[in-house]
This record gives sequence, structure tokens and C-alpha cells, in this order.
Amino acid sequence: MSTNSVSIETTINGEKTSIDVTATERLLDVLRYRLGLTGSKEGCGEGECGACTVYLDGQPVNSCLIPAYQVRGRVVETIESIAPEQLGAFVASGATQCGACSPGVVMTAQWIVKHPHLLQSHGLRELMAGNLCRCTGYDGIIDALTETLAANGSAEEPVSGQDR
Repeated sequence: MSTNSVSIETTINGEKTSIDVTATERLLDVLRYRLGLTGSKEGCGEGECGACTVYLDGQPVNSCLIPAYQVRGRVVETIESIAPEQLGAFVASGATQCGACSPGVVMTAQWIVKHPHLLQSHGLRELMAGNLCRCTGYDGIIDALTETLAANGSAEEPVSGQDR
């Protein structure tokens, strides 16, 4: 690494990690090209498509917008941290197709499943709005998420009829 780098310590997918980063490196690039965690995808590079969604301290963020040095001392979770059995509803309902958006969609959906109280003030489509899908549209995604919420006993009614 160049002399313009700084060493940071962070926790990624439950493992403490020390890595040298520069001021211009994005979290997405460090995850994909330096750590080999290629599940998060680069879609737009502008924080609009959600393909690069990861959790930072438990909150979904677009890793293409996060300078890598900002994760010092923080906890990062990528799609690789999601257990395969948690993806079952998405596969069964055909909610994924080409795979470009899938990691971000799953990360956001998993966050909603972990925080079902959000449905008291937001509809599923609104909560998923930061994730673009060009292949399947949103019906399969909403169906899979609704099925997962119901299976977890969190089938609160969305606040608007826009989710159907």
C-alpha cells in the first residue's frame, strides 16, 4: 500500500480485520477487490440502485458511497453473512433473476425482517425503494418478503395499499 494509506481495524462478518486503506478507497472496492467479498455488486456507483448494500453497525448503507476509512472501529456485514436458509423465500417465489440486484435486495429485506415495527409507518415498497430491480419487478420481491414476515410472525399490515 502507498505511503498515503492508513491502517484501520474493523469487524467484517464477525471477524476483526486490519487493513490499509487510502482516503479515496470506497468500502465496496475494499470488500470486493481486497477482501474477496464479491457478493456486494457495483450497480450505479452513485448510491441509487442498492446493489452494493451492506450493514454498517446494523444499518443498511450503500457501500459505494462509504469511504473505507470511515469503517474504522465499526461493524460491517455483507451478503456473505446471510445464511443460505434465509434466502429460501426469495428463491421459492422467483424474486431473483439475474443476480445483479439480489444481494442488495436481500440485505434490505433481511433488515426489514429484523425490524418489522417499521411496517407500522411505512409500506414494503417504500422500505425497498432504495433497491432497483430491472428483471423481475417488485411483485416477487414483495411476495417473498411478505411470506418471510408472515413465517416469522411479523405480518403487520402495511400502512398503504400500495404494497399489493
